[in-house]
Amino acid sequence: MYVGRDMTELSMTSKTDWKDAELAYFHHSLQQVAPYLNEEGTSMHREIIKEIEARGGMQRDEADWTHGTEVKYD
Repeated sequence: MYVGRDMTELSMTSKTDWKDAELAYFHHSLQQVAPYLNEEGTSMHREIIKEIEARGGMQRDEADWTHGTEVKYD
């Protein structure tokens, strides 16, 4: 379960100030409902994707005993 700032607060915050977990969570959520998003939702999702790309993506290079290769958002 996601525990963090909601979209209302985040929409008033620059994407560069979002945490990686927030970007990952809302990217996943918007990706699941992409066919149903209106223009504003599609624009928000596109901005999230651009910020993830600007940070170099969400992939971990290697796993260790305490971390897998995926960024977990909850």
